[in-house]
Amino acid sequence: MISLPQAAPRVAKLTALSIGVALLASACGGTSTPTATTSAAGAAGSIACPAPSATAGATSTATETGAVPESTTTTPTPLKIGSLLPTTGSLAFLGPPEIAGVNLGIKEVNDAGGVLGKPVQVIHRDSGDTKTDIATQSTTALLGQGVSAIVGAASSGVSKTVINQITGAGVVQFSPANTSPDFTTWNDKNLYWRTAPSDVLQGKVLGNYMATCGAQTVGMIVLNDAYGTGLQKNVKEAFEAAGGQVVAEELFNEGDSQFSSQVDKVIAAKPDAIALITFDQAKSIVPLLTGKGVKPTQLFMVDGNTSDYSKDFKAGTLKGAQGTIPGTFAKDDFKKKLLAIDPALKDYSYAGESYDAVNLIALASEAAKSTKGTEIAKQLKAVSESGEKCNTFPSCVTLLRNGKDIDYDGQSGPVTFSDAGDPTEAFIGIYEYQDDNKYQPSKEEFGKL
Repeated sequence: MISLPQAAPRVAKLTALSIGVALLASACGGTSTPTATTSAAGAAGSIACPAPSATAGATSTATETGAVPESTTTTPTPLKIGSLLPTTGSLAFLGPPEIAGVNLGIKEVNDAGGVLGKPVQVIHRDSGDTKTDIATQSTTALLGQGVSAIVGAASSGVSKTVINQITGAGVVQFSPANTSPDFTTWNDKNLYWRTAPSDVLQGKVLGNYMATCGAQTVGMIVLNDAYGTGLQKNVKEAFEAAGGQVVAEELFNEGDSQFSSQVDKVIAAKPDAIALITFDQAKSIVPLLTGKGVKPTQLFMVDGNTSDYSKDFKAGTLKGAQGTIPGTFAKDDFKKKLLAIDPALKDYSYAGESYDAVNLIALASEAAKSTKGTEIAKQLKAVSESGEKCNTFPSCVTLLRNGKDIDYDGQSGPVTFSDAGDPTEAFIGIYEYQDDNKYQPSKEEFGKL
């Protein structure tokens, strides 16, 4: 058994973030600069990250509202929303919280009387992953049933296979979890939107955070697709800007089942920390790393693999490992509502973003006085900025029907869109694994793009 040499803990210099990102470090900031860019021998496990925030996972407060006034405009065609979310494939663990978020949003919209005088309809379909053609088949089925908007996909790689099909049909594609920067400049006819921030932000936060925890060298094991390589690039830029050195970057492809070569090469580089930019392949990679003496405190994960591993690993396997997930923490009252929708939920990743997607589509439809996808898209930016603050469908639609301009902020945090359909500001949650291999909220970083 070996353990990777560790650098003495030090607080890394947090440099100004490029590409227009202004990162406001809530608990991880520092001022000193590392004295070396290579790992120094030291005691295993000497990485020391900032202590968790005392307010992590606090209860949120929803806007109170009275009776919702009836819509003055009614529609002959009810708003129909499809979901294209994973129930199979390498991101299947993200499906339940995302689907629960969609269903909770639909329930609350319909409990408040629906959109334009009609209940909203929802149709769920599996997105699969990039190893299959499930997403294309599901999209064809959804479009054939006349949906105005599709919530999904979760995977950036999957979205790339269907975005032209969806937007080419004049339908809104609204992803709760796509983070590839490529979508910012996609020719999508202004019909592609997302509540998850680009990986420009998650990458900056993770790269800076590993440096703040004392790592001077980092190795990466990366999924070779739009999500993995895009996040890899931004993590590397941030870590190196903070004075660190990336000493190993090993790629694998979707569908691979053997990772010993990548693990051995990363360990041979003797990094202080290891970033795993994967999906559920982490179930195979983590035991290979820990079996060769890597300490869980040296592991840093991302939204694609920060999941509940309580049934996959023996107790303590991941204790002290950390992961990042875009979005603010799922608050206690929101979790209770989600559990009422799906009592079997174990993860809450992107549930808030999915819930917000439904609310924003419904509110934009009300503002447009139309259930047509192209008209809904024209109002999505307007309902997210420069108006009276509100954070539930009933409170927001009441304002709209009273002739007010609204600014929806939701369960995923503040939602303000750019002209490209990207969030212009967002939280990145940092989570820490406990002895039971479940992750708990640790701290949040807020950033603007």
